[in-house]
Amino acid sequence: MQTTFSDIGMRLAGPSGIQELMDDCGAALTTHPDMRMLGGGQPAAIPQVQQLWHERMRAMLDDGSIDRTLLNYDPPGGNPLFREAFAAFLQRECGWNVTSENIAVMPSSQSACFLLFNLLAGQTGSSKRRILFPLLPEYIGYANQSLTEGQFTACLPRIVETAPHEIKYHVDFDRLRITPDIAALCVSCPTNPTGNVLTQNEFDSLHALADAHGIPLIIDNAYGHPFPGVIHNGFQPKWQPGMIFSISMSKVGLPGVRTAMIVADPHIVKALSNMNAIVSLANGNLGQALLMPLLKDDTLIKLGPEVIRPFYRERSDYAKSVLANALGDRVPWALHAQEGAFFLWLWINGLPITAKELYRRLKERKVLVIPGHYFAYGIDQEWRHPHECLRLTYSQPQHIVREGLEIIADEIIRSFAARTSESAALR
Repeated sequence: MQTTFSDIGMRLAGPSGIQELMDDCGAALTTHPDMRMLGGGQPAAIPQVQQLWHERMRAMLDDGSIDRTLLNYDPPGGNPLFREAFAAFLQRECGWNVTSENIAVMPSSQSACFLLFNLLAGQTGSSKRRILFPLLPEYIGYANQSLTEGQFTACLPRIVETAPHEIKYHVDFDRLRITPDIAALCVSCPTNPTGNVLTQNEFDSLHALADAHGIPLIIDNAYGHPFPGVIHNGFQPKWQPGMIFSISMSKVGLPGVRTAMIVADPHIVKALSNMNAIVSLANGNLGQALLMPLLKDDTLIKLGPEVIRPFYRERSDYAKSVLANALGDRVPWALHAQEGAFFLWLWINGLPITAKELYRRLKERKVLVIPGHYFAYGIDQEWRHPHECLRLTYSQPQHIVREGLEIIADEIIRSFAARTSESAALR
């Protein structure tokens, strides 16, 4: 029997970049253990971080709190005690003027953004409202979250060369237009995939634009402030009324608990809680239970700058040096400035094949990457640039990162050599 799907069903059940990413990640971890996994976004197993979560689990077993955690439903907006503790943490450590009414616990930032995008945008009476992403490339997981056609729009960046073989993306405020149909602005910071961090001026300008037009500015802090704090330039965005911040537990070594916190105005928090009751009933309790005691001291706020950030800074520098040695000046290439998150964003200017074809060839050589075109959406014009880019993670063990990057460099150099040979044959 051939089942007919609804229009919304087709949008959600069809192929997507995030589905391909997660299928590849799952296969690499199970049926293809020899795959060099440079494509996923999962955090590395940092010994000090793993030890912290082991200690918390042992403590929960010893004091019996594990039973309450596993045997009870919490309210759909999150455990009230956790929301109070998280608000107090943000007041104390970040200087944010929030209470528990500004906090919604959600089953991951991914699902929270899905609900937010469809709460704020889409068909609204006789008009259609859209989410504007002011800085492409942007997170692959957003691309297929709209429930109506044309719900997303985006702005191409200014690309600035900051050093030899290094670029940075900036918000192009000359191109950015807030039309009456824009329901919200959304940007990840540090940006997944590029690791780009907004400048203070860009952050202030985006907030001022959103405020002037009476729309929210959504900031996805999955890799940033206040934890895990993988921001190398010290930028600490501040929540203000009218803004929506997403903070995830995933990148402090807890991706499996699927828990995130939304900081927003109370009416947004209430709406998300109501929506969560419909789609999820309640949140997972484990992440909140693991984190709650750590919100009351300085453990979390030290974990980022003292353990997690230095770990990824070292991995980032190592990966960059391997790639620079492997590519040299043989082909035109650049990395995005390493400002945060867990990725290298590699641009091969004039790549003779598409990034998708490069992805396919690398997969045959047991290297998994993410081609750049998946991170460019919401535009109605041809943009060659992302088809020349790859997102590469360096969170895997160093020998895997080295092997993977050297194979990537070899495949890129081969593609240029093949084009040169073809051109010579035509002459």
